[in-house]
Amino acid sequence: MAVVNLLPETVSEAFQYAFMQRALLTSMLVGAICGLLSCFVVLKRWSLLGDAISHAVLPGVAVAYLLGWPFFIGAFITGALTSLGIGAIERHTRIKSDAAMGLMFTGAFAVGIVIVSKIASSTHLLHILFGNVLGVQPSALLLTLVASVITLLVVWLAYRPLMLYAFDPQQAQALGFHTSVIHYGLILLLTLTIVASLETVGIILVVAMLITPGATAHLLTDRFATMLWLSVMVGVSSAVLGLWFSFVLDVASGGSIVLVATGLFFLALLFSPKHGVIMRQWRRWRMIS
Repeated sequence: MAVVNLLPETVSEAFQYAFMQRALLTSMLVGAICGLLSCFVVLKRWSLLGDAISHAVLPGVAVAYLLGWPFFIGAFITGALTSLGIGAIERHTRIKSDAAMGLMFTGAFAVGIVIVSKIASSTHLLHILFGNVLGVQPSALLLTLVASVITLLVVWLAYRPLMLYAFDPQQAQALGFHTSVIHYGLILLLTLTIVASLETVGIILVVAMLITPGATAHLLTDRFATMLWLSVMVGVSSAVLGLWFSFVLDVASGGSIVLVATGLFFLALLFSPKHGVIMRQWRRWRMIS
């Protein structure tokens, strides 16, 4: 309720119910943590990697379902193995990164589909694909919180090497940083974030929130620290407004959050002071006139 009371009254009315409050907190955490990592994903051109990891966890989820394990364990194992496999193929073979991602994630996803096809009921597994943020349980909220704290601490403690690696890996290596450790560490951090968010918001929302906030912030500023803050703000704002719209309009919450984030991106694309299409045209018109 403390978070809800900070919102405008017209918005807070939708969050008077306990399940909406859990959904709000979970979505805000996912928006913040994904927004933070989104900057690295956009700058490193890893958008396909986020999509690859999120789909590659399906066999781990299916196996965990069959064995009665928590989804997090199976998803993290397969997600980590897939992401490390992508990195190994990219670094030690002639195969480029996009091909390595495509090979690993389609293979892992196919294994997951085969396993799911042998399960009598796959209804619960569909929540992993499409999300069920309105039905999130306290345990899933706690898992998302733990993943958020770990991500925040790692980015804070390793801010300089991560920033250097995002912009210029060669310079980071020349300064004595172990770029291989940074590379695989960032991939594992991305995997942890995706896996912790899957059961609550689904694959579609995770992939969108790992790309859209960072892309939006990238249009609004040229400073990396400012980009991080703006990306987190876009992620959190999208979560709050998307949930509110889903309640008022009675539509799917995950899709509503993604549409709000996409709308913010197009606003930035049009009206960004430096990189916006309309603002560039307006400055050109001023110069001509």
